[in-house]
Amino acid sequence: MNSITLELSRSVYRAMWKHLLPRRLRNEEAAFCFARPVEGQEGMYEVIDWRRILPSEFEYQSGYHLELGDQVRAEIIKQAHDLNASIIEFHSHLFEGPPEFSGSDIQGFGETVPHCLWRLKGRPYLAVVVSKGGFDGLAWFTKAGPPVQLGHIRVGGTRLDASGKTLRKL
Repeated sequence: MNSITLELSRSVYRAMWKHLLPRRLRNEEAAFCFARPVEGQEGMYEVIDWRRILPSEFEYQSGYHLELGDQVRAEIIKQAHDLNASIIEFHSHLFEGPPEFSGSDIQGFGETVPHCLWRLKGRPYLAVVVSKGGFDGLAWFTKAGPPVQLGHIRVGGTRLDASGKTLRKL
């Protein structure tokens, strides 16, 4: 599988981007989606639910770094389990230009991805970073394997393309 496509409804897309990229963006923001594969369409995942992360749910939140509290991590995994869905982590960067995951984001995946893949019993884990310049995304299907590019987000009939910067650098 070369690339993954994520399908969002227009209302979810608008609400998430409004949360992740508010007019006065001072801190990175986060949200999580829950998605299932679209039957008969390899590499296509449809978002079935989502959850914004509130400032009180972070252990740490700044313009350059986020850390979720343990309680909210457990709640996200439980919700994915209850929905029989994959987790898609979204967070924003304040930087201008085409987005890519930071070094600390990549380092954090080393702990988060194997744990979530184990807890989700083999369902993939996806991560998306958004900025005013677009988005980039990765998907993991195995603990040992490299990530796959999340190439597109489809909103209604519109296809948005990922920057692809992170995977090219990896």
